[in-house]
Amino acid sequence: QVQLVESGGGLVQAGGSLRLSCAASENILSINTMGWYRQAPGNEREFVAMITNGGDTNYADSVKGRFALSRDNAKNTVYLQMSSLKPEDTAVYYCRVTYILSTYWGRGTQVTVSS
Repeated sequence: QVQLVESGGGLVQAGGSLRLSCAASENILSINTMGWYRQAPGNEREFVAMITNGGDTNYADSVKGRFALSRDNAKNTVYLQMSSLKPEDTAVYYCRVTYILSTYWGRGTQVTVSS
């Protein structure tokens, strides 16, 4: 069982930046993938970004060039740096981890971008 704690959401104006954190209860180097999904009201949950234990990253087209993943292995934490935020980025952001044969989700953190 992997426990995930997200933080860093909030309210920001369009064009601003936020950094989300996802702290895992397991050594992230033993985790297959860590990533972020988001869900806006009335929408399906959608993929945002992912990093593998080998350090490979993948981003949704809608956030490429604006969002960046990084990790601190010593803290078992992955960060999502979000820049040039747009109102359409408003959503609840969920950390997602795949570990061995299971998938784990965090509780989510709200990001609101005002125009």
